[in-house]
Amino acid sequence: MQRHVYPDIESLSQSFAEYVETTLQNTLTRKQHATLAVPGGNTPRHYLPALAKCALPWDRITVTLSDERWVDVTNEQSNEHLVKQHLMNHLPANTPFVGLKTQHDNPFNAVDEIHQRLNNLPPPLSLTVLGLGEDGHIASLFPGMNPDLLSIHHCVAVEPPIAPSLRVSLSLKMLTESEHIALVVTGKAKRRLLDQLSEHSDSGIPLTWLLQHTQSPVIVFENND
Repeated sequence: MQRHVYPDIESLSQSFAEYVETTLQNTLTRKQHATLAVPGGNTPRHYLPALAKCALPWDRITVTLSDERWVDVTNEQSNEHLVKQHLMNHLPANTPFVGLKTQHDNPFNAVDEIHQRLNNLPPPLSLTVLGLGEDGHIASLFPGMNPDLLSIHHCVAVEPPIAPSLRVSLSLKMLTESEHIALVVTGKAKRRLLDQLSEHSDSGIPLTWLLQHTQSPVIVFENND
Protein backbone atom coordinates (compact mmCIF):
# COMPACT_ATOMS: atom_id res chain seq x y z
CA MET A 1 0.00 0.00 0.00
CA GLN A 2 1.07 3.55 -0.75
CA ARG A 3 -0.58 5.62 1.99
CA HIS A 4 -1.29 9.35 1.66
CA VAL A 5 -2.75 11.16 4.68
CA TYR A 6 -4.72 14.41 4.46
CA PRO A 7 -5.81 16.79 7.25
CA ASP A 8 -9.44 16.96 6.13
CA ILE A 9 -11.92 15.45 3.70
CA GLU A 10 -11.79 18.50 1.41
CA SER A 11 -8.06 18.22 0.71
CA LEU A 12 -8.37 14.44 0.40
CA SER A 13 -11.19 14.83 -2.15
CA GLN A 14 -9.23 17.32 -4.24
CA SER A 15 -6.07 15.21 -4.31
CA PHE A 16 -8.09 12.10 -5.06
CA ALA A 17 -9.84 13.80 -7.99
CA GLU A 18 -6.47 14.91 -9.40
CA TYR A 19 -5.18 11.34 -9.09
CA VAL A 20 -8.22 9.93 -10.91
CA GLU A 21 -7.96 12.54 -13.66
CA THR A 22 -4.27 11.83 -14.25
CA THR A 23 -4.74 8.05 -14.13
CA LEU A 24 -7.61 8.00 -16.61
CA GLN A 25 -5.93 10.50 -18.94
CA ASN A 26 -2.87 8.27 -19.03
CA THR A 27 -5.05 5.25 -19.80
CA LEU A 28 -6.74 7.11 -22.66
CA THR A 29 -3.40 7.88 -24.26
CA ARG A 30 -2.97 4.11 -24.67
CA LYS A 31 -6.55 2.97 -25.22
CA GLN A 32 -9.70 4.27 -26.86
CA HIS A 33 -11.83 3.59 -23.78
CA ALA A 34 -11.32 3.47 -20.01
CA THR A 35 -13.39 2.06 -17.17
CA LEU A 36 -13.90 3.47 -13.68
CA ALA A 37 -15.49 1.46 -10.85
CA VAL A 38 -16.66 3.43 -7.82
CA PRO A 39 -18.23 2.43 -4.49
CA GLY A 40 -21.27 3.59 -2.57
CA GLY A 41 -21.49 4.51 1.10
CA ASN A 42 -21.05 7.81 2.91
CA THR A 43 -17.49 8.81 2.00
CA PRO A 44 -18.05 9.03 -1.80
CA ARG A 45 -20.58 11.82 -1.16
CA HIS A 46 -17.56 13.99 -0.43
CA TYR A 47 -15.20 13.09 -3.26
CA LEU A 48 -17.55 12.27 -6.16
CA PRO A 49 -18.51 15.95 -6.66
CA ALA A 50 -14.80 16.81 -6.94
CA LEU A 51 -14.40 14.00 -9.45
CA ALA A 52 -17.32 15.35 -11.50
CA LYS A 53 -15.36 18.55 -12.09
CA CYS A 54 -12.46 16.75 -13.79
CA ALA A 55 -11.88 17.80 -17.39
CA LEU A 56 -12.00 14.32 -18.90
CA PRO A 57 -13.46 12.98 -22.17
CA TRP A 58 -16.22 11.27 -20.25
CA ASP A 59 -17.81 9.81 -23.37
CA ARG A 60 -14.76 7.50 -23.50
CA ILE A 61 -15.00 6.45 -19.84
CA THR A 62 -17.51 3.85 -18.66
CA VAL A 63 -18.50 4.22 -15.00
CA THR A 64 -19.63 1.16 -13.06
CA LEU A 65 -19.97 0.11 -9.42
CA SER A 66 -17.77 -1.99 -7.15
CA ASP A 67 -20.89 -3.38 -5.45
CA GLU A 68 -24.61 -2.78 -4.98
CA ARG A 69 -27.31 -3.26 -2.39
CA TRP A 70 -30.26 -5.27 -3.66
CA VAL A 71 -32.78 -2.44 -3.42
CA ASP A 72 -34.53 -0.38 -6.07
CA VAL A 73 -32.15 2.04 -7.81
CA THR A 74 -34.32 4.94 -6.63
CA ASN A 75 -33.86 3.89 -2.99
CA GLU A 76 -31.62 6.12 -0.86
CA GLN A 77 -29.58 3.01 0.08
CA SER A 78 -28.80 2.20 -3.56
CA ASN A 79 -25.21 2.76 -4.64
CA GLU A 80 -26.41 3.50 -8.16
CA HIS A 81 -28.70 6.19 -6.75
CA LEU A 82 -25.81 7.77 -4.83
CA VAL A 83 -23.38 7.67 -7.77
CA LYS A 84 -25.92 9.16 -10.14
CA GLN A 85 -26.82 11.89 -7.64
CA HIS A 86 -23.25 12.93 -6.87
CA LEU A 87 -21.41 12.07 -10.11
CA MET A 88 -23.34 10.96 -13.19
CA ASN A 89 -25.92 13.76 -13.05
CA HIS A 90 -23.06 16.28 -13.25
CA LEU A 91 -21.29 14.64 -16.20
CA PRO A 92 -22.12 14.86 -19.91
CA ALA A 93 -25.27 12.93 -20.79
CA ASN A 94 -23.32 10.60 -23.09
CA THR A 95 -21.12 9.28 -20.26
CA PRO A 96 -21.59 5.47 -20.29
CA PHE A 97 -22.81 3.86 -17.06
CA VAL A 98 -23.23 0.18 -16.20
CA GLY A 99 -25.27 -0.57 -13.09
CA LEU A 100 -25.38 -3.87 -11.23
CA LYS A 101 -29.04 -4.05 -10.19
CA THR A 102 -31.44 -6.15 -12.26
CA GLN A 103 -35.17 -6.92 -12.04
CA HIS A 104 -34.49 -10.27 -10.32
CA ASP A 105 -35.91 -10.82 -6.85
CA ASN A 106 -32.46 -11.51 -5.43
CA PRO A 107 -28.85 -11.19 -6.59
CA PHE A 108 -28.24 -14.94 -6.52
CA ASN A 109 -30.56 -15.32 -9.52
CA ALA A 110 -29.03 -12.29 -11.25
CA VAL A 111 -25.36 -13.29 -11.33
CA ASP A 112 -25.38 -14.54 -14.93
CA GLU A 113 -26.98 -11.34 -16.26
CA ILE A 114 -24.68 -9.06 -14.27
CA HIS A 115 -21.67 -11.12 -15.36
CA GLN A 116 -22.66 -10.54 -18.99
CA ARG A 117 -22.99 -6.79 -18.44
CA LEU A 118 -19.52 -6.69 -16.94
CA ASN A 119 -18.15 -8.99 -19.62
CA ASN A 120 -19.02 -6.34 -22.21
CA LEU A 121 -16.58 -3.91 -20.59
CA PRO A 122 -13.07 -3.85 -22.06
CA PRO A 123 -10.86 -5.73 -19.58
CA PRO A 124 -9.26 -5.02 -17.26
CA LEU A 125 -10.92 -2.24 -15.27
CA SER A 126 -8.76 0.88 -15.66
CA LEU A 127 -9.29 2.17 -12.13
CA THR A 128 -11.19 0.64 -9.24
CA VAL A 129 -12.01 2.80 -6.23
CA LEU A 130 -12.85 1.03 -2.97
CA GLY A 131 -13.86 1.93 0.53
CA LEU A 132 -12.99 -0.05 3.64
CA GLY A 133 -15.25 -1.36 6.39
CA GLU A 134 -14.14 -1.44 10.01
CA ASP A 135 -14.20 -5.24 9.71
CA GLY A 136 -11.85 -5.05 6.72
CA HIS A 137 -14.45 -5.69 4.02
CA ILE A 138 -13.99 -4.20 0.55
CA ALA A 139 -16.79 -3.79 -1.99
CA SER A 140 -19.21 -6.40 -0.59
CA LEU A 141 -16.60 -9.06 0.12
CA PHE A 142 -16.79 -9.75 3.84
CA PRO A 143 -14.74 -11.71 6.38
CA GLY A 144 -15.89 -15.29 6.54
CA MET A 145 -16.37 -15.65 2.79
CA ASN A 146 -14.19 -18.09 0.90
CA PRO A 147 -12.06 -16.03 -1.50
CA ASP A 148 -11.33 -19.12 -3.62
CA LEU A 149 -15.00 -19.25 -4.62
CA LEU A 150 -15.23 -15.62 -5.72
CA SER A 151 -13.77 -15.80 -9.22
CA ILE A 152 -16.16 -18.03 -11.18
CA HIS A 153 -18.06 -14.98 -12.43
CA HIS A 154 -17.14 -11.30 -12.64
CA CYS A 155 -19.51 -10.79 -9.71
CA VAL A 156 -20.74 -12.59 -6.63
CA ALA A 157 -24.06 -12.48 -4.77
CA VAL A 158 -23.66 -11.80 -1.06
CA GLU A 159 -25.70 -12.14 2.11
CA PRO A 160 -23.79 -9.82 4.47
CA PRO A 161 -23.32 -10.93 8.09
CA ILE A 162 -25.04 -7.79 9.42
CA ALA A 163 -26.96 -5.72 6.87
CA PRO A 164 -30.58 -5.00 5.94
CA SER A 165 -30.28 -6.15 2.32
CA LEU A 166 -28.60 -8.68 0.08
CA ARG A 167 -25.80 -7.38 -2.14
CA VAL A 168 -23.86 -8.07 -5.29
CA SER A 169 -20.13 -7.38 -5.55
CA LEU A 170 -17.45 -7.44 -8.18
CA SER A 171 -15.47 -10.64 -7.72
CA LEU A 172 -12.08 -10.66 -6.05
CA LYS A 173 -10.53 -11.63 -9.40
CA MET A 174 -12.07 -8.67 -11.22
CA LEU A 175 -10.97 -6.30 -8.45
CA THR A 176 -7.42 -7.59 -8.27
CA GLU A 177 -6.94 -7.50 -12.04
CA SER A 178 -7.71 -3.76 -12.20
CA GLU A 179 -4.89 -1.74 -13.72
CA HIS A 180 -5.07 0.75 -10.83
CA ILE A 181 -6.67 0.45 -7.39
CA ALA A 182 -7.43 3.32 -5.00
CA LEU A 183 -8.64 2.92 -1.42
CA VAL A 184 -10.34 5.87 0.28
CA VAL A 185 -10.38 5.54 4.07
CA THR A 186 -11.82 7.93 6.64
CA GLY A 187 -12.01 7.57 10.40
CA LYS A 188 -9.57 6.53 13.10
CA ALA A 189 -10.86 2.96 13.46
CA LYS A 190 -10.26 2.17 9.79
CA ARG A 191 -6.83 3.82 9.87
CA ARG A 192 -5.92 1.69 12.89
CA LEU A 193 -6.92 -1.38 10.88
CA LEU A 194 -4.60 -0.25 8.08
CA ASP A 195 -1.81 0.17 10.62
CA GLN A 196 -2.43 -3.34 11.95
CA LEU A 197 -2.50 -4.93 8.50
CA SER A 198 0.68 -3.09 7.55
CA GLU A 199 2.40 -4.71 10.53
CA HIS A 200 0.75 -8.14 10.48
CA SER A 201 -1.15 -9.56 7.52
CA ASP A 202 -4.46 -11.24 8.42
CA SER A 203 -5.64 -13.85 5.94
CA GLY A 204 -9.21 -13.57 7.20
CA ILE A 205 -9.54 -9.95 6.08
CA PRO A 206 -10.77 -9.20 2.52
CA LEU A 207 -8.39 -6.25 2.16
CA THR A 208 -5.56 -8.74 2.71
CA TRP A 209 -6.92 -10.92 -0.10
CA LEU A 210 -6.77 -7.90 -2.40
CA LEU A 211 -3.24 -6.99 -1.40
CA GLN A 212 -2.03 -10.56 -1.78
CA HIS A 213 -3.53 -11.16 -5.22
CA THR A 214 -3.18 -7.87 -7.09
CA GLN A 215 -0.18 -6.94 -9.19
CA SER A 216 -1.12 -3.26 -8.97
CA PRO A 217 -0.06 -0.90 -6.18
CA VAL A 218 -2.96 0.06 -3.91
CA ILE A 219 -2.96 3.85 -3.46
CA VAL A 220 -4.57 4.84 -0.16
CA PHE A 221 -6.15 8.24 0.47
CA GLU A 222 -6.93 8.64 4.17
CA ASN A 223 -7.85 11.13 6.87
CA ASN A 224 -9.08 11.06 10.45
CA ASP A 225 -12.53 12.61 9.95
